[in-house]
Amino acid sequence: MTGPPALTGIRVLEFGGLAPGPFAGLLLADNGASVLRIDRAIPNLTHSNTTSQNLPPPTNDLLTRHKSSIAVDLKSASGVEFIKSLIPHTDVVIDPFRPGILEKLGLGPDVLLGINPRIIIGRMTGFRRDGKYKDMAGHDINYIAVSGALALLGRKGEKPIAPGNILGDFAGGGAILFQGILLALMAREKNGKGQVVEANMVDGASYLATFPRMMLKTPMWDQPRGENVLDTGCPWYDTYETKDGKYMSVGALEPQFFAELLKGLGLAGKGIEKSRFDRETWPELKGTLERIFKGKTRKEWEMVFDKTDACCTPVLEYWELETDPSREGDQRPAVTLRETPSLAVSQGSSSRDASIGQGPGIGGGSYSGTALYAGEGGEDTLNDWLGWKRGKDFEVENGGLVRKASSKL
Repeated sequence: MTGPPALTGIRVLEFGGLAPGPFAGLLLADNGASVLRIDRAIPNLTHSNTTSQNLPPPTNDLLTRHKSSIAVDLKSASGVEFIKSLIPHTDVVIDPFRPGILEKLGLGPDVLLGINPRIIIGRMTGFRRDGKYKDMAGHDINYIAVSGALALLGRKGEKPIAPGNILGDFAGGGAILFQGILLALMAREKNGKGQVVEANMVDGASYLATFPRMMLKTPMWDQPRGENVLDTGCPWYDTYETKDGKYMSVGALEPQFFAELLKGLGLAGKGIEKSRFDRETWPELKGTLERIFKGKTRKEWEMVFDKTDACCTPVLEYWELETDPSREGDQRPAVTLRETPSLAVSQGSSSRDASIGQGPGIGGGSYSGTALYAGEGGEDTLNDWLGWKRGKDFEVENGGLVRKASSKL
């Protein structure tokens, strides 16, 4: 029988931010944690019982599924005290701010751990906290640049290519922070103690690049950028344009797979198998593959290579995955827990295979996000967590929640 998601019962306070911090919160929420985002108070708007025509403006954060929000004025003593009143009932705090901000607010780790020795404080920064760039502003491209990872990415003779903000913000940032929080939760099960978890995108991206970094001292990756086996230098590990302006990906590394590729391209028996590791032949072979792939549409090449071991697949775009059911574009949890599945992303029946997740899914199926306005759903969460109600346990002051003077913990 399927049990609740693995993190059910874990309570998280997520200070509002963008990208990596919210992504860590999303991973927690998708696995059952109750995540309450703390947003900036706006007088006469947040928590003001406004109509739908006069709601607070939504934030730019779209990583909001399964989350709720409260608005708190963190510049006021009463707002800070309200946050402190939640700490004894909280398992995890996510700090997305630059170093020192929480401390200036009077909510640094020493304060929070003093209130609740079991709390886990997940802190996310771009640069290392103790490095030369620690006091500088930056974004994903800057963090992966100084990590060394960015220098690996790009074609021969061209400048490094930033992979959007996938590698720093999300893979090396939010996902790494999520991993650290899980490790801290496991440690707490053993010793009963909370702790500070510090993640930064420089070390996160560098850790993800462990294999290619080690390969730089081997023949697989010892040439300049774009001239190696796995960085588009090799003819059988690259993408190729098709007749209709779309693309196929090729990754036929092993000899048996390379033989299948040549067979599908009509190049079998021409001696290419024997000479393929001679780098002097790579430019000519790449030109041959470019010419052949442009001779058919992507759909025609799919008909050639589907259900083969040629390691040749179409480069699909998200609009195709979203609109064509045959493309298997339904978004799913990143991992499958057979006994305690994550919450489903794509909408559908609640009784589905664990690989799809449990529950009805969410609107948009992770192809579109829904912004959360400050204060949305948060009062209900406070009631679920603690039985707190407005007027009895807390009230609104300048758009932010504060504890009632008469209420007691």
